[in-house]
Amino acid sequence: MSDTTFDYIIIGAGTAGCLLANRLSVDASKRVLLIEAGRKDDYHWIHIPVGYLYCIGNPRTDWLYNTEPDAGLNGRSLRYPRGKTLGGCSSINGMIYMRGQARDYDQWAQLLGDATWGWNHCLPYFMLHEDHHKGANALHGARGATPELMHKNGNLYRKLLRHHNAGGEWRVEKQRLRWDVLDAFAKAAVQSGIPATNDFNRGDNEGVGYFEVNQKAGWRWNTAKAFLRPTCYARPNFELWNSAQASKLLLEPASAGGGPLRCTGVQVWDGSSMVEALARAEVILCAGSIGSPQILQLSGLGPAQRLQSLGVPVAKDIPGVGENLQDHLQIRAVFKVKNTTTLNTQANSLLGKAKIGLEFALKRSGPMSMAPSQLGAFTRSDPAQPYPNLEYHVQPLSLEAFGQPLHSFNAITASVCNLNPTSRGTVHIRSARFEDAPAIAPNYLSTDGDRKIAADSLRLTRAIMAQPAMQPFTPEEYKPGVQFQSDTELAKLAGDIATTIFHPVGTTKMGHEDDAMAVVDGRLKVHGVAGLRVVDAGVMPLITSGNTNSPTLMIAEKAAQWIMEDAYAEMKG
Repeated sequence: MSDTTFDYIIIGAGTAGCLLANRLSVDASKRVLLIEAGRKDDYHWIHIPVGYLYCIGNPRTDWLYNTEPDAGLNGRSLRYPRGKTLGGCSSINGMIYMRGQARDYDQWAQLLGDATWGWNHCLPYFMLHEDHHKGANALHGARGATPELMHKNGNLYRKLLRHHNAGGEWRVEKQRLRWDVLDAFAKAAVQSGIPATNDFNRGDNEGVGYFEVNQKAGWRWNTAKAFLRPTCYARPNFELWNSAQASKLLLEPASAGGGPLRCTGVQVWDGSSMVEALARAEVILCAGSIGSPQILQLSGLGPAQRLQSLGVPVAKDIPGVGENLQDHLQIRAVFKVKNTTTLNTQANSLLGKAKIGLEFALKRSGPMSMAPSQLGAFTRSDPAQPYPNLEYHVQPLSLEAFGQPLHSFNAITASVCNLNPTSRGTVHIRSARFEDAPAIAPNYLSTDGDRKIAADSLRLTRAIMAQPAMQPFTPEEYKPGVQFQSDTELAKLAGDIATTIFHPVGTTKMGHEDDAMAVVDGRLKVHGVAGLRVVDAGVMPLITSGNTNSPTLMIAEKAAQWIMEDAYAEMKG
């Protein structure tokens, strides 16, 4: 850490941070620092797909957050995993490649009055880094095929990307196993009126099918592999600090002439002392929907009254920092099944575990190559819904709660979540100490609409399980239990059995400066603070209709271009 002045400082080596480090360091004239609080991703369970079971709840790879007790969950508090290692959440998540629905991005564009956030403008940025197993086509990118964004001569940034053969880093593959009982669930879903699909990522994800995953030859493919190694490590203008936690941003007050507050760097705890890193151009917060609002608030950027009550000097009153938290709440219905084998009984003996391990060792397939959820479905909670508002994650296993042993009987879990919840939560610091975890309050099921959709989604799950295709397996509802039928009963039971599906977004949302709750503008610059952007899932004004990892990569891809374009414009100016 001898020379601690850089052009760009990226805080958080997670999903967005790794891509940004790759893209910004293509310009050899720019020094780039990537800061990660966690350790390197050299823990073996990160790379074995089923290893998420050993990464979540493990201080080696997880921040170990918990939510505040939640009234919508009948007073329960949830474990709230967030990745703390190179790759961030892409090192511990479910590996599902999902863009969401075209309408998500069109809504963003409408809210911002900015067409560049619409689906047609975002799609090429998904495709730029995509390496799809089927190869390149009108909807998917692939390594070796020239992405659409590279076809045009473009600006200096795109020329640099072409020169470095960038693009196609993010591998998307088919899963390497199937289950008879999941095939039957898919048929039952079709019988209930949900169409079959082999591609959830075309802009309309309605349908049922097996998820595609971010894996390569049976191993997890995280963003550290995709974007840092070996590319960034080989660049002399790139530097990585791991096991280094950002404690607060360095801010310079507005000049006498009335200019904006400016972010000039970051204060970092390296495990033994505080170190300051300075940025000539920009500091880019990529610490995620929990970490980024925490760092902003610790730096005096947030709701003034709350910060003052904690003894944090207020640099700028930004009321929306930590507000607007949105998440997908999965309601885990469990059904006992017969005449088949599920993971519950496959893995309940030493012999069964040995067979599973041998299959992975020899073929890189079988249960150890599993994403947490294999089969997915997108549909409507009732026919009057104008678009699919539910997502199913279906698993050939069951347990009482995450982190507990599998049940001793054969069963499947059909988790269903409301894709567009209207409940809103918060992320707030508890003290002025960077070591203290923030208070996370999702406020699940706090609106009538969310409670009604929860009840309707459980009824739909029952309807699917009652279809002819499932009857050879004699499904028996174990959770929540057939005795519960009314909206009130089902909404309360949803609160008893539901848990996060790990998709927090929105806590530093994009919006116009006249929107009091907006934190960043349409180019992700923090309102009223020069030299500072937020680039992670927190900037989403509305949650996407699906898993949130891939949309976060797209956001980072767009941000990288804007950051470099701004730098070149300043050089010319």
